[in-house]
Amino acid sequence: MNLYYKLSVLMGLVVLVSNYLVQFPVQYFGLSEILTYGAFSYPISFLITDLANRAYGKIVARKVVYVGFIIGIIFTLFISTNFSDIISIRIAIGSGLAFFISQNLDIKVYDIFRKRSWFVAPLTSSVFGSITDTFLFFSISFYATGVPWITLALGDLAVKLFIALGMLIPFRLFLNKIRDYTENSFSKAKL
Repeated sequence: MNLYYKLSVLMGLVVLVSNYLVQFPVQYFGLSEILTYGAFSYPISFLITDLANRAYGKIVARKVVYVGFIIGIIFTLFISTNFSDIISIRIAIGSGLAFFISQNLDIKVYDIFRKRSWFVAPLTSSVFGSITDTFLFFSISFYATGVPWITLALGDLAVKLFIALGMLIPFRLFLNKIRDYTENSFSKAKL
């Protein structure tokens, strides 16, 4: 299967899993008021976007985001959205808007910094994307619901930023694989 399709499907799965996990606060160490499990899975979406951007450029990276968005939203609507619960509907809407805006921002920022050291573009774009995603998602999903959305957003953001830093390790490991994959794909296309 083509790398583009693998990244697109993986993006959709990350969105689906994150949308499901965001409904569950972390019940350990007194973190239930400041952290959900979705904070641990969602930063992988920025890694996927950055890998697509590195491999194919911003136009194809946007296509990966669009395909992932469609897959994630369709499955979220059918699997984890309770249409009789307004918060569940707001989570679906907040997730879609936050994802779409933050991923496109990630692509734009990555493209601006892509010629710098290998770690500058993915780290900078993930930080900007995480901040945007977190505050859009939590404000749309939980504003005026009684859910402590500001503390949840701050806890979520802290974890996302820490994971964004950690995502540099797989990004670096995949860089050579991406070069090998894209060079082989391009050389086969020329034949």
